[in-house]
Amino acid sequence: MVSAPATTVLVHSPYLGPASLRPLAGALAALGHPVLLLDLRVTVNAAPVHQRLIGVFADAVEDSLVEGELVLVGHSGAGPLLPAFADALETPVTGLVFLDAELPTPGRSWRDDAPADRMAHLKAISRDGLMPRWDRWFAPEALSAMVPDVRLLEEIVGEAPEVPLAFLKEPRPTVAWHGPCGYLRLSEACGPACAAARELGWPVRELDGHHLAAASAPAEVAAPLAGLIADLGAGR
Repeated sequence: MVSAPATTVLVHSPYLGPASLRPLAGALAALGHPVLLLDLRVTVNAAPVHQRLIGVFADAVEDSLVEGELVLVGHSGAGPLLPAFADALETPVTGLVFLDAELPTPGRSWRDDAPADRMAHLKAISRDGLMPRWDRWFAPEALSAMVPDVRLLEEIVGEAPEVPLAFLKEPRPTVAWHGPCGYLRLSEACGPACAAARELGWPVRELDGHHLAAASAPAEVAAPLAGLIADLGAGR
């Protein structure tokens, strides 16, 4: 008897919302992959952000009543939390995919490994302990070039939360993950993380796109992502 395919759980960046991955969810579903798209924005408005994210993630998956095995796909800043997300679930997780994402750094914060001037800049533009919305870190034309669809860009921007600066100083969870992992690079900026994943022996796919390609070019992202998910299943 053929087992049911694992459900792909799409986890958006803490700095964005589900609209950034909704087109990808539709493209994966069109390929025959069961998909669960979460909305974790409520978790990032107060510290401790990591702890709140993990708790609400586990509740959201449980409340979805999804059955069978899961593959977790984390975009951008959700990547370092994937092992902790998997550990928080009763439902079996068969693999993790890092989608143009940072890799886990257990026990270390973002600030520990970031350039000092980058942290200083974010601190300087923060107000009342909150960083500005992610879209305000860039020139407007940079975002419109990545997401030409005006309505979709407005939805993505409208969902972007103000995240506490303390999030960057919180140590990341020290949770071990010994299952299969894969990496899908969308942008040049994530080249180092992708190279590190390859050195770890993970299956890797690379696109010459940009960080929001899951929104603006979902079919082009869904195809290699589906291939990665198949690779992880074959490696079990």
